[in-house]
Amino acid sequence: LRRLVSESWSNSWPMILIMFFEFLIGITDIYIAGKIDKQVQAAYGFVIQLYFVFIIVANALSTGTVSVVSRLFTAGDQHALRDSVYSSVISSVVSGAALSAGGLVFTPLLIKLINIPEELKTFIIPMGRIYAAGVLFHYIVINTNAILRACKQVRSSLKTMSVVCIVNIGLNFLIVFHTSLGYLGIALSTAIGVIVGCGLNLWYTRKLLSRAATISLTYIKSILSIGWPFGMNQILWQSHSMVIYVILSMLPSNRVEILAAFSAGLRIESAVFLPAAACHMANAVIVGNLIGAEKKETAYRAGIITSVMALGIVGILTLAVIASAKFIAPVLSNNPVVVSECVRYLYISMLSEPFMAFWMVLGGALSGAGDTKSIMIISTVCTWFIRIPLCFLWIAVLGFDASSVWWTMNLSQFMTTVFIVRRYRSKKWLESQSKAHPPAETSPTRS
Repeated sequence: LRRLVSESWSNSWPMILIMFFEFLIGITDIYIAGKIDKQVQAAYGFVIQLYFVFIIVANALSTGTVSVVSRLFTAGDQHALRDSVYSSVISSVVSGAALSAGGLVFTPLLIKLINIPEELKTFIIPMGRIYAAGVLFHYIVINTNAILRACKQVRSSLKTMSVVCIVNIGLNFLIVFHTSLGYLGIALSTAIGVIVGCGLNLWYTRKLLSRAATISLTYIKSILSIGWPFGMNQILWQSHSMVIYVILSMLPSNRVEILAAFSAGLRIESAVFLPAAACHMANAVIVGNLIGAEKKETAYRAGIITSVMALGIVGILTLAVIASAKFIAPVLSNNPVVVSECVRYLYISMLSEPFMAFWMVLGGALSGAGDTKSIMIISTVCTWFIRIPLCFLWIAVLGFDASSVWWTMNLSQFMTTVFIVRRYRSKKWLESQSKAHPPAETSPTRS
């Protein structure tokens, strides 16, 4: 037990710091947006959700990469390991370039079609195009971070993200407040930060990207077969987030203020979310490595240990946010309506954070084993068949206030926890990995 706890913690703490750096970037963005104007703050909240949609494919590929590469790393086949890494990077470059170009062209058209306040679109379109320009580099950063985690080099990834954080935050203040670009500096600093991170991670993975490696169709197919359900789940999740924004836009009064409060509340909430996200990624690596070493029962126990660890950390942070919500919210906005609604959002949403942490980290174990389809199905049911219909009913039909949305989000988190725990306890996911991964000793088909 002590060894499993030590292994979980050694994989989790660097990821927690990495997620903390990402939190600092996000909270700085929303702080600066709030200092400029409530409209900029609301616009940023929407455009960052759109940006997450653009990087969904990268997250999907990284999920498949961790599952495949972590297994090959412990299996000991160096030739297969290099081929899988090279294939994964090439896949990310191609998809990132395509989506970056698509974002530059289609972002204005998409924003014009969406039913959000017209005064926000003026800010959203130029910000969205700058974020789109950095998508390719962000794809490479996400992919190489996954490779470093899977090969037990997570501290190299930690170094990269610490530099990205410093560059992003420093440029944020410099460009926004000391150049004529103003609010556009929020997006530009992110793009420059990921370009720097891309260069650093390519340096760290240079040995795995040796000339001896070739593109393997077998490993690409394996990565895609594991990654596509995760990607679809992310598409549905981010789409649902934008739908929530649209539903909140139907409120009869204080629409912009509530959207700004929601944006600020999500950023504060992400401080609690980040240890769960970090442990989710760590759990995927731990379980993938153990399955590659043919230690399935140990993988099952390790997944639970990491989840309980995350539950404890998130529980403490939840209490801290509840106790300090009235002091944190005014830092992100000067508008009293925004502050009041942000505090109310935090009081309600924090109640579901421990549930979220537990199911999310167990989901990391399922992802590491390649069982991403079950996560997709469960998440889809709980968001699109429970959360969205109820939120629409409360706001558009019955005319309730925004708190009805916050409580419905809690309900869907609880239901997700129930379904994920049932799937995990069944142990069927321990068998699904054999179908998702090609055997490490099999020579892959090359292109």
